[in-house]
Amino acid sequence: MVSIDLTYLMGELEKQELEAPNGVASPQAYEQLLAIYLYKNDLCNAKYLWKRIPSQIKESNPELGHIWSVGQYMWKKDYPSIYNALNSVTWTETVADIMKKVQESVRDRAIQLISQAYSSITLEAVCAMTGLPPDSCCKTCIDRQWQIESDSKIVHPVLSDAQSIGQTSSEDQLYKLTDFVSFLEN
Repeated sequence: MVSIDLTYLMGELEKQELEAPNGVASPQAYEQLLAIYLYKNDLCNAKYLWKRIPSQIKESNPELGHIWSVGQYMWKKDYPSIYNALNSVTWTETVADIMKKVQESVRDRAIQLISQAYSSITLEAVCAMTGLPPDSCCKTCIDRQWQIESDSKIVHPVLSDAQSIGQTSSEDQLYKLTDFVSFLEN
């Protein structure tokens, strides 16, 4: 799949679904749209899309079910199961690039969560939350300037300057709330 703006693709796929004969889009459109919702961590829209996909399409396209199982684990924040579900399937060309981006975005959110929520955490837990093997996980921690105790394998995450600067201001929160309420009203 050629690198394409996923927000634009999402809009096109939503339009395809709305304009499809009898309101039923192609299985590939559903697969891509569901995967993009997961990439964007838009689990509510992913859930609603899953509910409106006709059961005969779900049954005849097992990959759709595999994508949804990733979404279910994301909903539960079950990181080891997310990575297991992502890595246990050989994705078709239709969604392979998007699912790779899903894995990267889940990993990035997990790393951000660890750096914000923990002052110390076991290396094993970091591996589980990032889906990385211990060697790669150590390298990732060192790259982020996190300290690792070699004897106890305890990781001490550091909140980066970019993250601390990126704290949401009250004005930003009010803007987001206003935008959300406006979305709900329309």
